[in-house]
Amino acid sequence: MQAAPCAHGERYNVRLRNGTVPRPADEDELATLETVGNHFRCPKEFLDFRVSGPLSANSGFFRFGSEAICYGRRVRESSQPRSSSSFRDLLPQVSTRKSRLVLPFDPNEIIDNLRLERYPCTQMGKSEKALKSIYYQLRPFTNRTLRIGAQKLRAANWEKRKFPQWPVDTSVENICEQILTLALKAHGGAIPFVWFWPDGARGCVSMSHDVETKSGRDFSTQLMDIDDSFGIKASFQVVPEERYEVTSEYLDGIRARGFEICVQDLNHDGRLFDDRAEFERRVAMINRYGREFGASGFRSAVLYRNLEWYQDLAFSFDMTVPNVAPLDPQRGGCCTVMPYFIGNVLELPLTTVQDYTLFHVLNERSIDLWKAQLKTIFAKNGLATFLIHPDYVIESETQAVYRELLRELSELRKTGTIWFAIPSDINHWWRMRSRMSIVKDNKSWRILGEGAERAVLALAKIVDGQLVYELVHTHQATRKAANIESIC
Repeated sequence: MQAAPCAHGERYNVRLRNGTVPRPADEDELATLETVGNHFRCPKEFLDFRVSGPLSANSGFFRFGSEAICYGRRVRESSQPRSSSSFRDLLPQVSTRKSRLVLPFDPNEIIDNLRLERYPCTQMGKSEKALKSIYYQLRPFTNRTLRIGAQKLRAANWEKRKFPQWPVDTSVENICEQILTLALKAHGGAIPFVWFWPDGARGCVSMSHDVETKSGRDFSTQLMDIDDSFGIKASFQVVPEERYEVTSEYLDGIRARGFEICVQDLNHDGRLFDDRAEFERRVAMINRYGREFGASGFRSAVLYRNLEWYQDLAFSFDMTVPNVAPLDPQRGGCCTVMPYFIGNVLELPLTTVQDYTLFHVLNERSIDLWKAQLKTIFAKNGLATFLIHPDYVIESETQAVYRELLRELSELRKTGTIWFAIPSDINHWWRMRSRMSIVKDNKSWRILGEGAERAVLALAKIVDGQLVYELVHTHQATRKAANIESIC
């Protein structure tokens, strides 16, 4: 069944880092798999492709193998099936021509559609926007119990939503791996690429704290004590206006202990993206606070977002876009567990359930869901980002759950296989990696670029029908679906 486009379905015009707008590949035109190449940082010579026919005018859902759901245009012959629960698989339509892939869609367009949430329906409709406006007008007169009840009502029937896939959606990684596998079969041998994380780490963990109220601000010092007792640093996202006073002493105290300051919205009223003119007025002040606070990162309140407007943010990185969000006020998700660029802004997606949702919407008081998400994320060598509010771990019961999570992460850290980093360090690494290249060095390969001394050369191979990554400096193979139960 053809997916009905949302009213906002074509609103995005996100520009690439060089200022140009990405153009989909045409039939018989040789193109490069830029999104896949940027994901792996491998030589472009392995990633040429053609589209097998004219692309359809409309977009819809389809599969690319058993593990990858896609959204976008495909060749006209690839009609959508009647049932949306059994999207047509286009993998059998892939062929090769002179060692180049011939695909029934443009992977660059498809991957961008997922990461930039260009699929139905990630934005609120008119009725939902009206209810949201009423909610935030009444919110100052409600208590937490009423707010939790309203949010549970909003999240009703969330389990029936099959896309993005809960609790972690790795569609982007699945597409990239499927294409890399096809390229390996077309070229033979191995494909070199720059490993995802510095020093050969097989994944990354980043902790963040959104400070929503005066009570949360006042609890920040104790929260840092808790984090430090487990050897973990974090970022604190601070609301600049109305919620509480933000003093230089407060900010300096956080930085002095090795934690990071980021800006969270302007006043946390949930209306940052309601109106374009108002957004421009607010974002000018948000950018000014970013400069005053010395903050490189941003997160929007309640994870509200409009990625088309991100070009106005004067921040190096953002941490707003969830991986999957069936329980959030704004649904959707980027379907990836890796950082990615939205224009010049690097997105560090939120890849685990936030504490508020876990404690008050799902009513859970264990770390089982977080552990399950970690397993899926690290199976893809991804970024595990956590959002813990100081406001919601003041109580002894929820604080005990957070301490249990830190204990689990601390044990994970002892293995030496996971990189623990604050967001600005991840941003710095990912930007360096995005500029690295691989060149021939006699019969082997070599990584060039700033930060190459921490980069590790990896080889992608097909072994027993499976995609395998081999880190050259250790010769240790990491299978696509790694077993990490002993850690998580």
